[in-house]
Amino acid sequence: MCRIERISKKTETYAQTLLCPKTVGPRGSARRHAENCNVFKDSVRACRQGSNQGSESDNMALWLSLTCHRRKRYTNTCLQLFVLTAVTFGIVLPLMCHDLLHSYYFIRSWHLDHMSWKFLDKNLEEAQAAVQYFDNLHLSNSPLMASANADEPSSKPWLVITVVTVQRRLEYHYPLQVMSRFHRLLTRCGNACRHHRLFICNVDQNPQSHQDALVLAKFFPTVVRYGEKKETPPEGVDSINLFEKEKRDYVYCLAKVLSTFDTEYVLMLEDDAVPEDEIFSILHHLLLARFTESPLGGALYFKLFHPERLQHYVNPEPMRILEWIGLGMFLSTLLSLAYTWAIGYRGSSWPIFLFFMLYSMALVELFGRHYLLELRRLTPALYNVVPVTECCTPAMLYSAASAHRTLEYLSELQCRPGFAKDTALYSILSEKEEWAFVVEPNLVRHVGLHSSLRGINNSPKLL
Repeated sequence: MCRIERISKKTETYAQTLLCPKTVGPRGSARRHAENCNVFKDSVRACRQGSNQGSESDNMALWLSLTCHRRKRYTNTCLQLFVLTAVTFGIVLPLMCHDLLHSYYFIRSWHLDHMSWKFLDKNLEEAQAAVQYFDNLHLSNSPLMASANADEPSSKPWLVITVVTVQRRLEYHYPLQVMSRFHRLLTRCGNACRHHRLFICNVDQNPQSHQDALVLAKFFPTVVRYGEKKETPPEGVDSINLFEKEKRDYVYCLAKVLSTFDTEYVLMLEDDAVPEDEIFSILHHLLLARFTESPLGGALYFKLFHPERLQHYVNPEPMRILEWIGLGMFLSTLLSLAYTWAIGYRGSSWPIFLFFMLYSMALVELFGRHYLLELRRLTPALYNVVPVTECCTPAMLYSAASAHRTLEYLSELQCRPGFAKDTALYSILSEKEEWAFVVEPNLVRHVGLHSSLRGINNSPKLL
């Protein structure tokens, strides 16, 4: 009996699907459809004739023909996917991404120096614009201005934005950049931000030499930690240990905010963290719509910035791995459907799906997760809130209750090189059974390439 006649109806249907698919793809698929149908019909006719004549050799030849056809299709598919992979990762991505700072394909030797100097030049322009902004700004009785004494309790605000500042490279005017942007955004925000306050905490050891802080003190409530003359750090702090000084300055400023304002939330910022335009709309959405049962959802703090260079998927954070796999599966579904339609193949194929899943995961990782996160800026609902990572602390949001707990925790820790303020805040989570979140994408831009901890660097780089 013919071999095809001996197989089950299900197997015969599969053979017909393989050689004579009903799905018609793009131009040229109709011709392949007709040819495959003819091949199948001729094969079955020959098989039945061979069965009637008792020719077992003809039946075996038919079976081998079907097997060879299937192997040929498999070989063609492998070749097509190999070419796609080679072209994507060997030609297209290198050409597209060689000048993207946070892509694996970024060529440092070609672009880093130029991009760093371009960034610094733009920063100088923004610094001069900030100086001009405050030159033209007039003192008023606006609640944003210094209408209240920083040493006395003030009215109950909803959010106090506190900038911790120390003198750095004067020409970049980092504090002026930050405060001018916040003042613009609060003015634009209008009635929705009427219960927000701006606050300056000057922790420079020689406060009278900190010109930017002196300018800001004319407009906003200001507190000066070290008095009017140059002083040494408080007793017990090694003057060489700048990391411990930074932590104690941070604790002082946070405590001063809580004693000056009866506020619900405190936003602590370094003086080189420039806010994004949408920062207030996002904060209002998170605090008033998404986390409504308890302040910050019971978290110790929200981080509003994480370095772009550390935002890749290849990271020990479990949530990022799950996000990576989920994105790969979603893109794989679309790509595998498009591919099977293009070749005129009907039915599911797990190997093809798995290939496109790995292909998509590699594609988004090498391109750069940072650039995908930027798409979330389309609407506040797309912003991601995930478990926090260790580095860094340019912008931290606390509730009043969590700020008091943070003060207590930090007072128990001693910072040192290798265990800075950000590491201390992260270590608290496991030691005290607390939790915290980071908001993605970032709500501030870290514009300061000149660090107050690492000394003068005449040639700072973006990476």
